[in-house]
This record gives sequence, structure tokens and C-alpha cells, in this order.
Amino acid sequence: MAEAPRRKLALITGASAGIGAAFARAYAARGFDLALVARRVDRLEALAAELSAAHDVEVFAIPADLSIFAAEKPVMAALAARGRSADVLVNNAGFGIPRLFTDVPWDDQRDFLMTMAVTPCALAYAVIPGMVDRAEGAIINVASIAGFSPGVGGNTLYPGVKSLMIKFSQSLDCEYRAKGLRVTALCPGSTTTEFTAKAGIQHIMGASSRLFTQSAQQVIDAAIHGNERGRVVVIPGWHNCVSVALMRSLPESLVRAAINAGAAKYRLKG
Repeated sequence: MAEAPRRKLALITGASAGIGAAFARAYAARGFDLALVARRVDRLEALAAELSAAHDVEVFAIPADLSIFAAEKPVMAALAARGRSADVLVNNAGFGIPRLFTDVPWDDQRDFLMTMAVTPCALAYAVIPGMVDRAEGAIINVASIAGFSPGVGGNTLYPGVKSLMIKFSQSLDCEYRAKGLRVTALCPGSTTTEFTAKAGIQHIMGASSRLFTQSAQQVIDAAIHGNERGRVVVIPGWHNCVSVALMRSLPESLVRAAINAGAAKYRLKG
């Protein structure tokens, strides 16, 4: 008998909720096996059981703290122990720090950089050689429209890290598109997830008009659709496209003043 074709696997970080869980559901529905990475193992295992039963795919949890040094190594070791490799990498894990830079311990700022910048780059570095050998693969780096914004008070490192993920994706596209890889920076705006609750600003967001907030499903549909068609930067939602166009075209001093004034109400003290 002919050997059954190998089922592709999507490695998704921050998969326990929000955009990460929506990515997991979308790829499971497309017939991918899944490796789900996050710290909350109970949520990962519950999601793994749900998706495995619903779509007859293999789904397994990899509990990991992506803020630690060399966090990618145990993740890749867990894949290797199962004889698997990543055909899709979704770098989604992240959080926000809506305070002034020195109002929180440096350890928190360092963990932010490790989770949001260093580990995503390390995971990409780890999976790209196998993708090149197979002459196909996909990487989606979850950035933000904030990556097009100038720096403002509060969430000090956030715009810079998201800008890095956009430019990192563009560079990888230049280097590996001809070798069969599709690399996309996903740049959503306001999205309905647990992000605001984890950042401690849910009470503020709930009191505001969220006319242009998108669902996680809308965001990941745009991401996967764009990645499959080779788009390097995906900005879901016409309103977010307009916001980015304005940030790119208006004088930076004006944009910076306007965003800083708007961001002030989401900034926590102390």
C-alpha cells in the first residue's frame, strides 16, 4: 500500500485564547495538525481536545514560557520528539504594558522584548531551514497597525517591536520567497480578544465606542487569505487601511501629537 501523504502541521504561539485560538481553529478546519504553544496548559489541552475531535487532526499542547532565554529550544525539541516539523509558523504570543517605561520593573519590559521580538525571530530561524528543504512553508508574524505609528507615551516598546515584525517579515520575504516560503506580517487594529483584560484596560475599552473593532475571526481570515496569496503585509479592515495611510502621509509631528492624546486615556498609572 502507498504511504498516506504527510499531514501538514501549524505551530501557533499564544494559542490559548484570542487571535491564537482563532488561528488554531482556522488551520484545523483546513486539515492541518496543530502544535499549540502557550503558558496556560489547561486551556491548550481543552482546545486541543476540541479541535482534534471536530476535525480528525492531531493537536497537541506545548506548554512554554516564551519570555525566557532560548525559549525556542524546548518548543522545537517537543516537535522533534514527535517526529514533526512546522509547515506553518504563527508568531502570535504577546501582551501590552500600558504604563510609562520606568513605572514597571525592568524584568517586565525585558520579558516583553523576549516574548514579542526575540523568541519570534528565534522560532523563525529554527523552522526556516526545514521549510527551504521542502521548498514550501508559511510564516505569519502578528504585528499591528501600531507598527506604522510613531512612539508615544505608554506601551513604550510596543510600536517599535511591531515595526520590527513588519520589517522582519519583509526581509524574510525578500530572502526566501524564491525558495517557496510565504511570509506575512499581520497588522490588525482594535480586535475583540482578551488582550485588553490582560493589559488591565478592559474597563476603559468597555466604556469607549468600539465601532471599528474587528473579531478575531475576521482578522485571521484576512491573514490566512493574504498569506496564501503571497501578500507580505496584511492590514485587515478598510478603516485600519485608512489609519495606516494617514499615519504614512501626514506630518509625523501631527500624527504623534494626535496618537499620544488618544493613547493617554488607555495609559495606567504606577
